[in-house]
Amino acid sequence: MDQQHSRHGYARRCAQAVNSLHSIPYFTTDLADLVAPLGITDHSSVYLVGRASPLGIMNPAVVTAVFNSFAPVLVAERIPALWDLISPERAIQAREEAVAVALERLVGTETTQSPELAEAAKLATAAAAACALPGRPLYAANSALDVPEQPHVALWHAATMLREYRGDGHIAVLGHFGLTGVDSLVIDCASSLGMAKEIVMPMRGWTEAEWAAGRERLADRGLVDPEGRLTPRGTAVRDEVEDETSRLDRQPYDALGPGEVERLARYVHRLVGTAADAGVFPPPLRGFFAPTDDVWNAL
Repeated sequence: MDQQHSRHGYARRCAQAVNSLHSIPYFTTDLADLVAPLGITDHSSVYLVGRASPLGIMNPAVVTAVFNSFAPVLVAERIPALWDLISPERAIQAREEAVAVALERLVGTETTQSPELAEAAKLATAAAAACALPGRPLYAANSALDVPEQPHVALWHAATMLREYRGDGHIAVLGHFGLTGVDSLVIDCASSLGMAKEIVMPMRGWTEAEWAAGRERLADRGLVDPEGRLTPRGTAVRDEVEDETSRLDRQPYDALGPGEVERLARYVHRLVGTAADAGVFPPPLRGFFAPTDDVWNAL
């Protein structure tokens, strides 16, 4: 039982670390600099160009559905119009170019060319390749792409696949608990483990009125109090969501085995920490994306 607990503990820590690695290009200007000459300048458009490009040209309703937490208006204002400015294929190329430059700048050439990183890329790629496609649209879209040749970009690509695999499962769990759209953000921000509303709400394109309506729905269910704080019932539901998400996320890590998962988790955590030390994450978000060793070990 202890070995099983340890194995699943490192799987969860690895999931946290690869999610943070995946997020790095959305906190640098490298992708924005590449697409700005094409007329793509606001942050939400740059984000969608990077993350939605593997889906190809899709109806905005489909993108809204698979992303779950973005306001439909924000997506519809940009999709599919963005693909008139840049093709999904060129966007995929641009994000890989941006990742290559950003990671080399943040962690150094010695690290990006090291045998340790190459081994981590192989482990992450093997884990990502072991996932099943059904019910995982963003994972499936990324899994159809070629594996990048540069090891540090290949590691990021595998981290993205693993992040999207977990995310697809998380959205399914949220749907089971009736927590879709803005409601999923409201309950997450109400937790001490979530990001602040002031960061999340504008980033995802929701209005104050929409946020208040989501809070009212959750209050009617007894999940938050009138001030928007989690109730004991809300805390229990949020914990259930996270536990079930982790259960649905075991496949890639079970495929590696406990020793390899631990090595991958520890390496990516250190790599993200180095990038955080270089200033990639805004100070309010550093603890969220690059937790201290004590916090990370407690996950």
